[in-house]
Amino acid sequence: MLFVITALDRKNSHALRMATRPAHFDYARETGVVRLGGPFLDGNGDMIGSLMIIEARDLAAARAWQSNDPYAKAGLFAQAEVRPWKATANHCKAEL
Repeated sequence: MLFVITALDRKNSHALRMATRPAHFDYARETGVVRLGGPFLDGNGDMIGSLMIIEARDLAAARAWQSNDPYAKAGLFAQAEVRPWKATANHCKAEL
């Protein structure tokens, strides 16, 4: 089952994000549950949060994964939500 994690960083936490980033990536690789992920950006292009789509057996497992993420353990996020998610499209084509 897929879940989407949306998290917003605490204010003035860029240094914490950067210090914790290698451990966050290691965790994502080692657990193998991340299907898609990346940072939210502000108007200047600075990272201010995260969006991740993960695969887990149930909501409890998805929440456990999120709470064990090094970003979460370091206290990076002001708020984080984990919700069940269903993919209904795998691509979009915009006419330019």
